[in-house]
Amino acid sequence: ARPGREAELEAALRELVGKVAGEPGAVAYTLHRAPDVPGRFFFYERYRDEAAVATHMATPYLKHVLDLVPELCATAPVVLSYAPLVSIDELRKS
Repeated sequence: ARPGREAELEAALRELVGKVAGEPGAVAYTLHRAPDVPGRFFFYERYRDEAAVATHMATPYLKHVLDLVPELCATAPVVLSYAPLVSIDELRKS
């Protein structure tokens, strides 16, 4: 977040989480904040499939948050994609 805009960015991201909760293809969508850098945020996202990702990316509420990035963020977001291999959730279900 830009210095002094941390609370504003956090509020927008928290609101986004509430909206994503209604997406049936969103399996996990967790917002984190770095304990040592108040303006650094991280999302862990997991979707049912690529169609669910495409649906998420096309939502007006995500577009709204992305439109706020130049105003509220000091740097551009970094998006990395990974394929899940194993999780404790899966092991606990066995």
